[in-house]
Amino acid sequence: MKGEFHAPSLGDFFPDPIWLHDVAGGWFTIDRLMVVRLFVILLVAIFFGVAFHNPKLVPGKLQNAAEMVLDFVRTGIAEDILGKKEGKRFLPLITTTFVIVFFLNLPSVIPFLNISPNARIGMPLVMAIVGYIAFIYAGSRKYGFFKFMKSSVVIPNMPPVMHLIVVPIEFISTFILRPVTLTIRLMANMLSGHLILALIFGATNFFFWQLNGWTALSAVTLVAAILFTLFELLVIFLQAYIFALLVAVYIDLSLHASEH
Repeated sequence: MKGEFHAPSLGDFFPDPIWLHDVAGGWFTIDRLMVVRLFVILLVAIFFGVAFHNPKLVPGKLQNAAEMVLDFVRTGIAEDILGKKEGKRFLPLITTTFVIVFFLNLPSVIPFLNISPNARIGMPLVMAIVGYIAFIYAGSRKYGFFKFMKSSVVIPNMPPVMHLIVVPIEFISTFILRPVTLTIRLMANMLSGHLILALIFGATNFFFWQLNGWTALSAVTLVAAILFTLFELLVIFLQAYIFALLVAVYIDLSLHASEH
């Protein structure tokens, strides 16, 4: 409403159900946030599908943009962390991780969407579980599951009594905290970004429609909103980069578990 201020709340991330809310106890409920997720995923699939449908030696603008994304992930994350051989092997997973996280972060600064689907824990948790499975698979494939688990938590040449303390710490750090921190880092950053943007734009609306001396303050809050939106764009990219980078790092650690 004009001249009124409504503080954002966590209710923004749990909008009213639109469809399927009576199916399987609500597990498949489609709400506004899920619609945004599905819409963005569809756009990403169309973008890469069209870009590489008929690739040319001299790429057009769309193909060139898609190739820039793939080349950035290949050289800047996969090969840089895993080397050329393993980087090529895990490139599809790391690229998919980066692209999905990045494009699902973008709606937080897109008008009429105004919220990142990654600000609710479901999608970050799914992506973290995928990365979790990937690094366990990588280590198990190379060493065998039980040898990989042992190499990941047992530090050689340590007094036996110390293992009673160190093994539980290593297990929690490697197999519990990794997916938990991946999930919370992404969700918390996108959630806080949405709340701050909503506060600043809400304040701008409130001050402007006072139509008195307070109206001038709306110019200050508007400039702050624009600057924070630009900052949020940087956060959007960095969160996608860090998420994909950490997945690559965890896979690399699994591949070198014996060097623990």
